[in-house]
Amino acid sequence: MGNKFVVTSAPHIRSKESTKKIMWSVVFALLPAGIAGAYIFGFNSLYVIAASITAAIITEALLQKLTKRPISISDGSAVITGLLLAYNLPPGVPIWMVVIGAFFSIAIAKQTFGGLGKNIFNPALAGRAFLMISWPMYMTKWSNPRFWPDTISSATPLAKIVHSPQSTVHSFSYWDLFIGNRGGCIGEVCVLAILAGAAFLLYKGYIKWHTPITYIFTVGVLTWAFGGKGFLQGDWIFAILAGGLMLGAFFMATDMVTTPLTAKGQLIFGLGCGILTFVIRKWGGYPEGVSYSILMMNAATPIIDRFSKPKVFGIKKKGV
Repeated sequence: MGNKFVVTSAPHIRSKESTKKIMWSVVFALLPAGIAGAYIFGFNSLYVIAASITAAIITEALLQKLTKRPISISDGSAVITGLLLAYNLPPGVPIWMVVIGAFFSIAIAKQTFGGLGKNIFNPALAGRAFLMISWPMYMTKWSNPRFWPDTISSATPLAKIVHSPQSTVHSFSYWDLFIGNRGGCIGEVCVLAILAGAAFLLYKGYIKWHTPITYIFTVGVLTWAFGGKGFLQGDWIFAILAGGLMLGAFFMATDMVTTPLTAKGQLIFGLGCGILTFVIRKWGGYPEGVSYSILMMNAATPIIDRFSKPKVFGIKKKGV
């Protein structure tokens, strides 16, 4: 017989999607935020982005070659790591720091665990946390948008509200926060650009709404209830638009490798991120808590997956 049946194990679902296609789609979705960052802070932002991506790609290729593993830099994962790391850095950060951060992200946070699909923590956020601990002075030195009259470094809106809440409320309008007319990291300031990229990923089905919406909603509700001088007097819109919440919620808390698999697990993950972010912002020594909250919830992902497994059909219950 010329034709034979081929018997294989489940699952039998076929899809045209691939890791490479998804990764490069995420890169495409991140472009608006990078373009906005370069326009807002100037061309030095492009140097930071280019250095981060280049260092990430070279580090991954060298380590894979040294360990005699297939070189997979064409899948786009290293590009995403370098891009997200750059987006989480101040525009004036020294290039040597960018290179060190990218090396740490790839070598320690990713390849040490075995590479793509095996890392526990989001590599870009791990790199940012390492740089923040090692060189806090550079990581908290901010630049004003280039079209502001005053070009001297300035604090972010979240940092200002910690020291002088009244002046911050009047200094930054919601529109300024939405379009990126403020100090901050390269890729986090323009909420409009972030939402444009996020809308594309949601439309393609590469990310689900469960984690980002739950994350943002939790931060908003907690800030409204407990973030002001009295109960239900907190400025929840400011809390959502300021800082890196939108970038973190849509592009890092949705990482397929380091976040829960099921919808229920993703809801729990988003809730945990939101609570931790609010706690760090409210009572922590650092005005922003997005990066650390996601990293802490990355560590909790295995146990969340364990207790949020979907129901398995065909298994007989005990006592039945």
